[in-house]
Order: sequence, then structure tokens, then C-alpha cells
Amino acid sequence: MNGSPVLFQVKPALPLKTLSGKWLEHNISFVLDPKTKIWNAIAGIALDTKPGIYTLFLTAGTPTGKDVSFQRRLSVRKGTYRSTAITVESKYTAPSDEQLDIIARDKKTKQDTFSQVTPDREWSGSFKAPLEAPFSDTFGTTRTFNGQVRSTHEGLDFAAVAGTPVSALNAGKVLLARPLYFEGNCVVLDHGQGLLTLYLHLSEFKVKEGDKVERGQELGLVGGTGRATGPHLHIAVRWQGVYLDPATLLRFKMP
Repeated sequence: MNGSPVLFQVKPALPLKTLSGKWLEHNISFVLDPKTKIWNAIAGIALDTKPGIYTLFLTAGTPTGKDVSFQRRLSVRKGTYRSTAITVESKYTAPSDEQLDIIARDKKTKQDTFSQVTPDREWSGSFKAPLEAPFSDTFGTTRTFNGQVRSTHEGLDFAAVAGTPVSALNAGKVLLARPLYFEGNCVVLDHGQGLLTLYLHLSEFKVKEGDKVERGQELGLVGGTGRATGPHLHIAVRWQGVYLDPATLLRFKMP
């Protein structure tokens, strides 16, 4: 459904040397699992994608050097997302000129960070929840702040107490570890192939920019920094510029 990550798995009838694809105008890279002989790729469906039938285009290279192509038509359905109203400090809905300058600076920082994604795969195996706690808000919720500012919740919130350790969903490189206006203390991990995970509102950092981390490695501590009504962890999944539902990614059984 729209807003969800997708795990594409291809088991060809004949051996392949390479496999790539195109899905919803995005290029995707497949990786072979030598045990099962299945080619795997993570992709996604943007939240604003309309329900309908879409085509996955695949191109493969054979050991003999011949290229072959094939396609598969897939159905995308509309997800069901809720609405909620939230009260926050006025500086997050009516920022001053000085605060607007900070917001603009942060926007440039995030643009620069997101442009650094590496093409090589860093992740391996299934993605692991960053901590053990119930969800307090889900992906895709339409939020109204102080009765006027509307936005879409592009992540998943965990109702964790302040100081709870936060761990990496999978292996990757720390692209960003610094405070931002809305996000508070924020860590961004690059998992390769256009896949990023973000960890917001931290009270403390345990990594620095440029660090290589493993799945389950501590990144920071839960806090309530930035635009938050209280201590909690917000995580987000970003794939080639599109935000996707983290809860779905955490359910995937990855090779």
C-alpha cells in the first residue's frame, strides 16, 4: 500500500550475473542471496502514490554476457491513516525571524546530508527495532499543531522514557549527529542504496558524524528535544527521497 517499503524477491529460472530494476521512476539494485539463489531489493511506495496497477521493470545480465529484460505488474492499494491534534510551544508554529533563520539553516543541512547517500549496500539481514517500547504514534498520521499547522507524521514514535538507549536499526554510516530546530538532537544513518534511517529528539549522542555502526549499536539516549510534547523516540525511514513506514520495514525477514 502507499507509504510502505517493499521487499522485491526474484528467483530466476536461469543463473544471472546481475539484476537491476526500475520501480515508480526509481532505480533499484538487487543483491543475490547465495543460499537461496533469490535476488533481493528494498524499494518503496510514496505516501502520495495513487492506488492502481504499476509495473516493475527488470533488467538482468547473464553469465554469457547477454542482457535480458522482463516486467511484472503489481497492485498498490490505499493505506488507512488517522488524524490527531497536538499542542506544542508557540515557537514551533509561529517562529520568530531569528528562529526562521535557524529553520532555513537546518533545511540546508538536511539537504546536504541527504545528498551524501552511497550506492553500495551497508545493511545486512533484518532491521531491528531501536528499543523495546509500545508505539505512541504511527506513520502517516495527519497532525494539526495548535489548531493551525497541519503536517503528515513521516515516522514511528516509541513511548520510551528519557534516558533509554537507542540502537541502530541496521549497519551503516553516521551522516548526521547534531541538534536541529524541529528534530532536536538527530542522528541520520546511511545504509546504502538510497536507504536512510533517522532518530529524533535524543537527549544525548553516543556517536559522531562519520562513524561506522553495526546493527544494534547504541546511537544515543531518548529525550524530548525539538518539537516534542515529551520524551519519546521518533524514527523515520527515507528511501531515495521518499519517507516510508518504519513498522513495515521492521517486519521484513531479510536475508
